Amino acid sequence: MGDNAQRTEQAARRIMRMNAAYFQSKVLQSAVELGVFEMLAAGPATAGEICEELSLHPRLTGDFLDALVGLDLLDRADGHYTLAGEMADLLVASGGFYLGGSVASHARKHFRAWGELTAALRDGEAKSDIKGGTDGFMRLYQNPEAVARLMDHMDTFNRFVAPKLAVCMDWSGYRSFVDIGGARGNVASLLVQALPGLTGHVFDLPPVEPLFHEHMAKHGTADRVRFHGGDFLVDALPETDVAIIGHVLHDWPHEYRQKLIDRTYEAIRPGGALLVYDPMIDNDRREADALLQSLNCRVLSSGGSEYTVDEARSLVEHAGYRYDTVVELANLNNDRVVIARKDA
Repeated sequence: MGDNAQRTEQAARRIMRMNAAYFQSKVLQSAVELGVFEMLAAGPATAGEICEELSLHPRLTGDFLDALVGLDLLDRADGHYTLAGEMADLLVASGGFYLGGSVASHARKHFRAWGELTAALRDGEAKSDIKGGTDGFMRLYQNPEAVARLMDHMDTFNRFVAPKLAVCMDWSGYRSFVDIGGARGNVASLLVQALPGLTGHVFDLPPVEPLFHEHMAKHGTADRVRFHGGDFLVDALPETDVAIIGHVLHDWPHEYRQKLIDRTYEAIRPGGALLVYDPMIDNDRREADALLQSLNCRVLSSGGSEYTVDEARSLVEHAGYRYDTVVELANLNNDRVVIARKDA
């Protein structure tokens, strides 16, 4: 086979892997939805035992379970299935780094919305029932079950962000920070544990407060992190040394992003810093992961999208900050954090 034919075949294989990539996604999502990992956390089980416990039909289950083995999510020995490697930490709810909340969210909302991508490209409309803006979040927060799912989904990602934020800059000159749109305070809790000299604040809508207090009590940080309820586009932000805005701006159109950044400048003390993180798009717009994440925002919500590093720099400089640097966090989302300073 000549070089051209080999390159063509390699490209063809890549396209076909891409075309069938959802096979893997759905196997993982169904395993989470069915409770396969939770069941096996209690001990090994045969295919028959799994079928009986989870009410599965045997016609598909053998291939399904063995596919999970092939994907390194399960192990199999002597006809019994067990959790593979770190799966007890990652795919069992009691695990320290549980990803199942996000997996379930993708199965429930993202996968369905992406099924209508062709239509979205034609009509420009979002294809989920997610309502953006403050009113949309307030409506969501009236549904405790939906809120719990959202918090699990968010914490899936931000538990890997907080340790990176703790080392992305020198915090030694700062005493306080506020996490704007910080939900139940997972990032804030992890930050004060990593940086004992800091006092944390979380600013979010008032219905989140009971979830915040529950989360702080669970992590033993109730005495070091305080909740402030309000609308971050309307109500006064608490005075602070450092403001953090993470996985928030991509839910809003440009004019609201600028308004929020402007408002942080008023709250940050002279000499303070602003940290903004999201899966920012590279300035050349060539990195597929961030561009697909931006498309995900647009498919799910009419006002959302990711933005480039240069766009983030423009936002902070327009507000009066001095742009300092951008740091690649190398976390689950491949977030970038833009660090800006308010001169003393």
